Amino acid sequence: MGRYVARRLLQMIPVFIGSTLLIFLMVNVMGDPVAGLCGERTCDPATAAQLKREFGLDKPLWQQYATYMGNVLTGDFGTAFNGQKVTELMGAAFPVTIRLTVVAILFEIVVGVSLGVLTGMRRGRPVDTGVLLATLVVISVPTFVTGLLLQLLLGIRWQWISPSVRYGGYDELILPGLVLASVSLAYVTRLTRTAIAENKRSDYVRTAIAKGLPRRRVIVRHLLRNSLIPVVTFIGADIGALMGGAIATERIFNIHGVGFQLYQGILRQNTQTVVGFVTVLVLVFLAANLLVDLLYAVLDPRIRYA
Repeated sequence: MGRYVARRLLQMIPVFIGSTLLIFLMVNVMGDPVAGLCGERTCDPATAAQLKREFGLDKPLWQQYATYMGNVLTGDFGTAFNGQKVTELMGAAFPVTIRLTVVAILFEIVVGVSLGVLTGMRRGRPVDTGVLLATLVVISVPTFVTGLLLQLLLGIRWQWISPSVRYGGYDELILPGLVLASVSLAYVTRLTRTAIAENKRSDYVRTAIAKGLPRRRVIVRHLLRNSLIPVVTFIGADIGALMGGAIATERIFNIHGVGFQLYQGILRQNTQTVVGFVTVLVLVFLAANLLVDLLYAVLDPRIRYA
């Protein structure tokens, strides 16, 4: 196992370099950072040249990237155009988004897996049909529509909750977390249902039932454990997607997290902020994928890593 983890960590290095290089080139080539520095006004040539020298934008792209990666290895993600350190923005944004992601993942695991087991064990019955229709509706409706509708009903009309997040505590993030997880929750439900329905007909399940094992033990220890592999794969890949794709949810509920900072960085063409946050999100993706691969061996004892 140790050799496998070391090999995977070494494989992450070229992936990390390639991903960050692609993002760096896209942000710097497709946008004009100087225009973002000057705001709505057009910079005069002298001011533009001075700003380029100050932020190192007058150097070749490969040299800019090499300088940036060298700074990243020392923990320096640069300075935003407003003079604030990008690490300070990360320190304020990532804890909020991490809490929001935790709430969303809990909804996916608890609600999604539970509904998947329920419908998988009762395939073809009315409860199965009802849940499938409900998940289809959730998948079809965009997240920002779901968020605005729930905010309007629960926050403004019925006043059950605050329509916007103030402090970013777990109690305030329940509804935004549900909105963020809504589409993924529907997919987790469907994945779990399909896996449960297929494995329920397997020989090892029939053998466990024939041996007289309790129904709950057959479901939890045998059926569910082997059915969770595709679900774990999806949730592991979804962790980074939730953190990076929370722009709409954070905008709706006024959450100053990663999505909010990315939106502001793209809107103001703040390349240091965008590249810095995306670099950390790449690391989150890589770590989540490694964790998923290690969980395979826990769920299925037949899987061994050399």
